[in-house]
Amino acid sequence: MTQLYQTIGLIGKPQHQGASQTIETLHSYLTEHGYKVLVEASVAPSVDIKNINAASVVEIGEQADLAIVIGGDGYMLGAARVLSCYKIAVIGVNRGNLGFLTDLSPDNIIEPLSEILSGKSRTEQRFLIEAEVYRHGKLKSSNAAMNEAVLHAGKVAQMIEFEVYIDDAFMFSQRSDGLIISTPTGSTAYSMSAGGPILTPNLNALSLVPMFPHTLTSRPIVVDGDSEIKLVLAHENKDDLQVSCDGHVILSVLPGDEVVIRKSEYTLRLIHPLDHSYFNVLRSKLAWGNKLF
Repeated sequence: MTQLYQTIGLIGKPQHQGASQTIETLHSYLTEHGYKVLVEASVAPSVDIKNINAASVVEIGEQADLAIVIGGDGYMLGAARVLSCYKIAVIGVNRGNLGFLTDLSPDNIIEPLSEILSGKSRTEQRFLIEAEVYRHGKLKSSNAAMNEAVLHAGKVAQMIEFEVYIDDAFMFSQRSDGLIISTPTGSTAYSMSAGGPILTPNLNALSLVPMFPHTLTSRPIVVDGDSEIKLVLAHENKDDLQVSCDGHVILSVLPGDEVVIRKSEYTLRLIHPLDHSYFNVLRSKLAWGNKLF
């Protein structure tokens, strides 16, 4: 029978004992079953594997049919921003804390993985967003985010002032610590901690969540996922402003700059076991809506 996946990439957190052990286990299982296995170059030196095929994340995206990411949600986000540019399928093994994006348990990985490799799985597409910083009409910097893009000051508890436009229509002006623009994937992350709504992953929507606004009437709002969101920074702001993409990538912003956020042309193809349930994830990870009896 033809294998559904021919080449599989293993991506894991470097110098993490648990991730290294899982990579070694997976590599042994996959090679025994005839798969070509690529191990991400930064983690390859920390695993005990002979005749290892090391590759960058980009090379895994270009050459592999499936990527298995071993780590927490943060590590998955970093890999996702690269792998989304390719048609590769992605599944996660949770070696972190909550594990919203990493379905498989390292303590019980072979049986569910064998089911997935045989085609018994679910597939969903998660969209990303692009954040672009414009200065005097020229693009200065940009990056992608799977969870959220956050406009904020460089210092803690520093008020900033900005205007928000949706598809070039003025929405509101605000003085606050910043604004979180979240995808459905990111709605259970930083956005939720700031009081934002939980959005199911299949929604084509973005949420805008103010951070400590200087008013009693400012509330989170959900807009169409195909909207273009533009933030115009007031000239009265201090110089140390930033846009954070997934909390990993920082884009510098100056007073008077414009920040444009829109849906990326790329999506991440996530693979889940057949018994995966988003609401079960909410209940198990957040104790959300558990039965009383």
